[in-house]
Amino acid sequence: MSRAFVRDDADQERVLVPQRAPLPAGVPNLVTPSGLGALQRERDERVREREALTADADASDRTRRLTVVREVLEQLDDRLASARVVAPAEKGQDVATLGATVTVRFDDGETSTFRIVGVDEADPLEGLVAFTAPMAAAVADRRVGDEIRARVAGHDRTGTLDAVRFGD
Repeated sequence: MSRAFVRDDADQERVLVPQRAPLPAGVPNLVTPSGLGALQRERDERVREREALTADADASDRTRRLTVVREVLEQLDDRLASARVVAPAEKGQDVATLGATVTVRFDDGETSTFRIVGVDEADPLEGLVAFTAPMAAAVADRRVGDEIRARVAGHDRTGTLDAVRFGD
């Protein structure tokens, strides 16, 4: 069997491209200024990748890779077109909103600190929680000292918004 035949078969395989984190229906695509910048940088990287693949006629998996890059670019373009940048502290320095790092002190004494970000920036393991997540929704538009009620990991929790700060 020739290598070309194998390559052609591989190029015809269905290509599955992971979708970006979903936005619930009717929810605006809120982003922080840094989140918008990250989306734009990611798009620029994919454009460069597409250009390199287009120029490289010898790439063995060129068709598949171009398909992936084009679909990722389409998703990025959709996100960028719908992005609504929320300026840090737009609602005040003591209000939990997009871009804020917040600390919640739960009634059992445990604390949780995280930054509220857009869905494309979210990385819970790094303390970056999407504004659509239950915990971020529980603190949204609250002020320091306000009571917080949230359902976290299947448990109802209550506490107090202990701190709000802006800046990285």
